[in-house]
Amino acid sequence: MVKNATPILRLLTIWLTVLAALLALSAPARADDVTAAARGVVRVVVIATVDGEMVDVEHGTGFAVAPNRIVTNAHVVELMERYPGDTVVGVVPSEGDRSFEGRVVRIDKARDLALIEVSGVRLPPLTVYTGGLGEGDPAIALGYPGNVDLATARSVDDFVTPTSPVRSQGVLSGNRTLEGTAVLVHTASIARGNSGGPLLDRCGRVLGVNSALTRGEEGDASFAFAIADGELIAFLREAAQQVATIATPCLTLADADARDRADAERQGVEDRERARAATERAREERATALEQARAANAERRENMIAAAALLLALSVLAAGGAGLLLTRGQPRAAKFAAIGGGVLFVGAIATFLLRPDFDPASIAAADESGNTAATRIAPLSGPLECTLVPERSRIILSPVETVRFGWRADGCMNGRTQYAEAPGGGWERILVPNEDATVSVLRFDPVSGSYTNSRYLLSAESMQRARTLRGQVQQKACAADTGARAALATQQSAIRTSLPAQVNERLVYRCTAAK
Repeated sequence: MVKNATPILRLLTIWLTVLAALLALSAPARADDVTAAARGVVRVVVIATVDGEMVDVEHGTGFAVAPNRIVTNAHVVELMERYPGDTVVGVVPSEGDRSFEGRVVRIDKARDLALIEVSGVRLPPLTVYTGGLGEGDPAIALGYPGNVDLATARSVDDFVTPTSPVRSQGVLSGNRTLEGTAVLVHTASIARGNSGGPLLDRCGRVLGVNSALTRGEEGDASFAFAIADGELIAFLREAAQQVATIATPCLTLADADARDRADAERQGVEDRERARAATERAREERATALEQARAANAERRENMIAAAALLLALSVLAAGGAGLLLTRGQPRAAKFAAIGGGVLFVGAIATFLLRPDFDPASIAAADESGNTAATRIAPLSGPLECTLVPERSRIILSPVETVRFGWRADGCMNGRTQYAEAPGGGWERILVPNEDATVSVLRFDPVSGSYTNSRYLLSAESMQRARTLRGQVQQKACAADTGARAALATQQSAIRTSLPAQVNERLVYRCTAAK
């Protein structure tokens, strides 16, 4: 829980004796969005001491809004006010092998919210959903309920060992105001210890912060209260703490696939219509070109026939002149006139024989080639601008924004990242970062202009396995060597095989040449 755990363990032994046991051993993690969100959920423990002896302890739940910042309830850390300077705030992540010491940086009693800063660990931040909510919408609570702790803890080591939070599911029941703070009413089961934990939608986005529950008396049903997203965002804004927000409704992967198929069918219809229109335009252009060529050919033919007739007439005149000169006793002049007439006669015959003939086949062949080029789509390259297609995407965390990159025909992106030929066509690159617990499978098809980012939100163990496989990838920078790209494809295939069957988030973009 803290860097020097021994004194804290001694104090917690007393607490565990009183409570009998602490720490929930939750069910095995499931490969879904709520499990992915659980990576950023922590247990928060505040211990008060007097003269080295533990006098009080409070525990609750928190969740990351930044890699080193955690939100919880103000009442979870209220011991700090009762025992100023004599409290320790412990943060136990849901993954890893140790716990950490935290520092409260802001408290808002009116909203019952607190912000804790922790060092030595990098947590996956959760995203706050700011879109519309309706009664009956699913709601999932994550946290560390004390009644589960009492039933499952075996030793003090369990309490300081990171473990995944307990989940419970219900529905949203309405909106209310509790002591001047907007809250969500829901039916997900929570208990003492869930305080400060997130209330999530089925995509793992934060709807609110669990803070209180009603008591079921004489058979009355129990309801829970979660501080609404608007109050949470206002609190974080006042604390100058940025947080990721998203308003896109939660869409299942099946729904996204159905929309993707519908969009692909619609795109196919549009492509066929464009091809039909291009063919019709080419046919009209071919007919126009044929008529123009025929008219031009006829004009050239008539001009050459006229030229041949003129040369023939001049040759006749030259022959007549030669005869006249001969009768006048000018044989030398007559000879030159006769030669000139012969040359003109030969020229007339040659001009007549060389008059052009019209060949429609040559026009049709050229037009047919042009039509093929008109209907063929040239692969994209150079600077590109890609716009998100929401109806084909499953968006649970990422902000909706335009993606820009440069592309080369050999699979080089931005002059530094080499992609490999992907199964089924196009290009693929798998990114495994050192810090973020997310693997991205990036695919780009230069022909269709489709760019897809499939994001997998993985556990620490799965990320370590992916990073180990990434270490085998030798192709880092761009290279036109086909052998190197083939090796890259093989190495990436090993990473892809290690990923879950279902992706958490899929962002589909349509790319065009940048303006």
